[in-house]
Amino acid sequence: MRTLRFARGTLVVEDPGAEPVKFRAADYRRVLEEAKAEGVDVQDLAQDAPELPELKSNYTPRDYQSEALNAWDKSGRWGVIVLPTGAGKTIVAVKAIELTRASTLVVVPTIVLMEQWRQVLGDAFGIPVGGLGGGVDEVKPITVATYESASLRARSIGNRFGLLIFDEVHHLPAQGNTRMALGYTAPMRLGLTATLGDDPETVESLLETVGPVVYQKAVDDLAGTHLSDYTVRTIQVPLAPSERLEYERQFRVYRDFLQRRGIKIRGAADYLAFVRRSGVDPEARRALLARNSAMDVALNSSAKVDYLREVLRSNPDAKAIIFTRHNKLVYRISRMLLIPAITHQTAPEERRQILNAFRSGEYRRILTSQVLDEGIDVPDASLAVILSGTGSSRQFVQRLGRVLRKREGKEAVLVELVSTETAEARLSQRRKEQ
Repeated sequence: MRTLRFARGTLVVEDPGAEPVKFRAADYRRVLEEAKAEGVDVQDLAQDAPELPELKSNYTPRDYQSEALNAWDKSGRWGVIVLPTGAGKTIVAVKAIELTRASTLVVVPTIVLMEQWRQVLGDAFGIPVGGLGGGVDEVKPITVATYESASLRARSIGNRFGLLIFDEVHHLPAQGNTRMALGYTAPMRLGLTATLGDDPETVESLLETVGPVVYQKAVDDLAGTHLSDYTVRTIQVPLAPSERLEYERQFRVYRDFLQRRGIKIRGAADYLAFVRRSGVDPEARRALLARNSAMDVALNSSAKVDYLREVLRSNPDAKAIIFTRHNKLVYRISRMLLIPAITHQTAPEERRQILNAFRSGEYRRILTSQVLDEGIDVPDASLAVILSGTGSSRQFVQRLGRVLRKREGKEAVLVELVSTETAEARLSQRRKEQ
């Protein structure tokens, strides 16, 4: 008889008369399947995941949510579901827990999302939900953990769950997160994300840790029916004269360096090669710093702040979320316009207070850098303003999704402010390419 044991994040397989063999904990499912195919009896001492009692929520899934869950079920309860922000991925997760009746670990990237998921699951099932992260350390049959905390605890609790749910699963291919996922025995795995991209390394990593994409819908597939209709407005904002001079001065240093060296930046790979070069080439380093200074001017221009005033003045009743790329612009606008701000530096209690006040309507506007790209659920927010961002289409879709949740009579608007005749225009173009 073959014996399986869990030992500090690994799976130990013992056969009579042979040395024990160590596998990754995530190989648990495959090892069981192979033993069954070979007709070998197994004494399973590895998995310590209790089956849950029958759980029933009050959620009635929409047609596409049922389709997604069925596709996952037919794929062996192993795979990724791609649905736009606002489309109710948490409901798919709730229904997956109902279907499997398995002890479940939900893994999320931020403390904000951890708190949100604990609230949703607790309300759905009427039971206490555990948490790992942000000072919380409670392991229960249904637990929500940050990626970091799930990684730190894999050796001690890696065999305690039958189902792993990875929210924002595009974070999983990061090296530390991949190791974390391989340290859990859970034979059922569900990945959720709004945008996955087509990077081959990402797809390959997910195939190993959570499975293939089994169901996918884009924003435009659901807009007007299950999501709000929406409009995206890109506004070109001229730099102030002094800002234009500084931008041109700094960007010229960067441009001249590329011309002298015959370097062409045609995409992300070329730019990353240039950044690596700056680590060993002092002149390349100066060019990189000059480019960063020029982009700092473009992304954080005073003209954008003036235009933001007009946008907010023209939409006095709209609940608005204002996004920037850098914290310094968040704090500058917060002081100037007296708008509550949330960054990674915001204390947890203050963050909760601001988000609760925004949900209740006490606050009509909030400011954030990148910390709320993932993790705020406010159905009646209808206006998003992007003052600056990266060239990531994923980030753009996530920010748009913050205002897409359906409400009667609502039309969502995303206003994107881009500094005229600067390299930011290319960032804007790239993030809208899907």
